[in-house]
Amino acid sequence: MPAPIRRHLLTDQAADLLQRRLADGEWEVGAKLPGETTLAAELGVGRSTVREALRILAGQGLLRAKQGAGVFVESTGPVVAWETVLRGKAVAEVVEVRNAIEVEAARLAAERATADDVAVMRRALDRRAAEFAAGDRAFVAADIDVHRAVVAAAHNAVLTELFETFVPRLTEAMVDMVDLLGTRSRDPEPDADDHRALVDAIAAGDAEAAVRISRAHLDTMLDAVRRPG
Repeated sequence: MPAPIRRHLLTDQAADLLQRRLADGEWEVGAKLPGETTLAAELGVGRSTVREALRILAGQGLLRAKQGAGVFVESTGPVVAWETVLRGKAVAEVVEVRNAIEVEAARLAAERATADDVAVMRRALDRRAAEFAAGDRAFVAADIDVHRAVVAAAHNAVLTELFETFVPRLTEAMVDMVDLLGTRSRDPEPDADDHRALVDAIAAGDAEAAVRISRAHLDTMLDAVRRPG
């Protein structure tokens, strides 16, 4: 039997211990957990603490309570803190809006971009690459400048105004995304190939490729923030 908790712990610490037991395979998916009284005795805490800990894990998708039957294991996978889930949802909503704006901007840019527009985009790519050693916020600003150049190359004043109005919200969401996913710790210049390919497609006047690359890039981002952890 696991060693009991011998000092007063908060509910989230009891939940953390139960989660580790799930991760260690003590209970398989579909298994029924021991009752609150048994768990309370094992952990050395009160039944109310156990009850709240079980609710936390149920909220994270690890457990499911069936009225009159008990509490059952839904998943033994890694726990994602509820705060992280909410942050991921907020970022996902911003990425959905990016899809609405930037995919169309990429199509129009491929049809309308001038040589000067392409030069601005390539300079923005160079700045993005140069920011690999800078902080997350500086890197995000350089990344947004690439997308700003693409939007500008669409030569649609309303689309440009819409994007610029969106930039402050976009900046905060992208900084949060970098922190959530840890992308900069794994790759100092994440998605560099996607950005270069997008600019190359626009420079070539290939609207179909520009749309495909832009949509795939944003869809991959959306999938990642919907599955934090």
